[in-house]
Amino acid sequence: MAKVQNPTTTTLGYALFATRWLQAPLYFGLVAAQGVYVYKFFKELWTLILMCVSGHATETYVMLAVLKLVDVVMIANLLIMVIVGGYETFVSRIGLQGHRDQPEWLSHVNSNVLKVKLATAIVGISSVHLLQMFVDVHHTSHHALLWGTVIHMAFIASAAILAYMSGPMVAHTDRAHADRSPAPPAHAARPQEHEREDRQQEKPDPDTPAATPALPRQTDPDADAEARIRAAGFPARKLLEDFDEQHPRGFDREAVARLGKADFVTARRNVVFVGPTGTGKTHLAVALGVRACQAGHRVLFATAAEWAARLADARAAGRLDAELTALDDHPLLIVDEVGYTPLDPATAGLFFQLVAHRYERASLIVTSDRPLGRWDEVFGPSAPALTDRLAHHADVVRLDGDSYRTRRATSAWAD
Repeated sequence: MAKVQNPTTTTLGYALFATRWLQAPLYFGLVAAQGVYVYKFFKELWTLILMCVSGHATETYVMLAVLKLVDVVMIANLLIMVIVGGYETFVSRIGLQGHRDQPEWLSHVNSNVLKVKLATAIVGISSVHLLQMFVDVHHTSHHALLWGTVIHMAFIASAAILAYMSGPMVAHTDRAHADRSPAPPAHAARPQEHEREDRQQEKPDPDTPAATPALPRQTDPDADAEARIRAAGFPARKLLEDFDEQHPRGFDREAVARLGKADFVTARRNVVFVGPTGTGKTHLAVALGVRACQAGHRVLFATAAEWAARLADARAAGRLDAELTALDDHPLLIVDEVGYTPLDPATAGLFFQLVAHRYERASLIVTSDRPLGRWDEVFGPSAPALTDRLAHHADVVRLDGDSYRTRRATSAWAD
C-alpha cells in the first residue's frame, strides 16, 4: 500500500524547500561581480596597450600584465561556474536541454561535481599567482615565495582529496544500492517467446540506427553490469555505437549523444522515442538501457503488451500497489511498442497508474509509432493526463524515415 504522508509534515517540507529561492539574489549579485571583472579586464588590457605603444613596456612587464589578464579570466570562469552550476544545483533547473551551447558539465552537475570543478579552478588560479611571483622574483621576498608555494601545494592536496571522496565513494554507493535490489520476476524479465525469436533474428547491420561520433566508446562492463544487463530482459543487446545515424532522415543527434551518458536516470527524467516502424526506436531504447546498466542502474524492459499483462495480473491478485512499489527498485523501465496493440479502458488506466506512480520518482523510456498528440487513439480518455505527466520531465526524440527492414528487403529484391 502507498505510504500516507502527514499533511503538516508535507506542508512544512514544501515550505522549507521553497526557501532555496532566497539564494537566487546571491547569484544575481555574482552576475554583477562578473561585470566588475569584465571592466577590470579591459582596464588592464588598455593599460598594457598604452605601455606597449609608448615603448615603456619591458618583457617582464608584458608577461606580468598578460598573466594578470589570464588571472582575471580564470576568476571570471570560476564565477560563471558558481553562478550557473550553483543555481542549477541548489535553486532550480535551467531549461537548456538540447541547446547547442549547453556546457558539457551542466548535464550532470551536482554538488559533488561542482565542488571538484571549483577546487580545480582554484588550483589553476593559484598556479597563475605563483607564476607571477616567480616571474617577478626580484621584487618578491623569499618568505612570500615560500608561503605562496606551500599554499599552492595545500590547494592541490585539497583538490585531490575532494576529487577522491566525490568520485569513487559515490560510485561505490550507487553500485551497492543497485546490488542490494531484488531480481525482477522471471515472467516480466522475458519477452514473449515468439517476439524474442523475431527480435533475435535481427542481426546488427549497417542499416540499423546509432551513436553520434561524439559518443564515447564504452569500456568492457564489469560482472555486475553484465548481471544487470541480463536481468533487464532486453530482446537483444544493442549499442549506441552500432546505430546507423545516416538511416533516419532526421533525428536529434545531440539529444541522443547527451542521453547516452545515462544522466537522465539520475535526474529521474523520461525519454520518448517517436517515429514510424523500423526507424530504430527499439534499438535506441535498448542501447540507452544498456548504458544505464553499465552506469550502475537496474533496468527492466518489456513491450507495452507485456506490461499490460503484468499489471493486469497484479490487479487481479489485489497487489497492484505492491507491484508498482516493487518496480521502484528499477530506476529505469522501458516500455516498447506503445500503440501497436489496442488497449481497453481498464488497461489504459493501468498504464496511467504506472506513469503517475513513477512521476518525478523514477525514469521511463517509451517508444511509439505515433506522436503524443495522438495517444488518445491508444489510451482514450486517460491520454491527456498520462502524456502530461510523461512529457513534463522528458526528452522527446522524433525519428523520421522509412523502415530499414523494408529498405533492406527492397534492396535484396533489386539485387
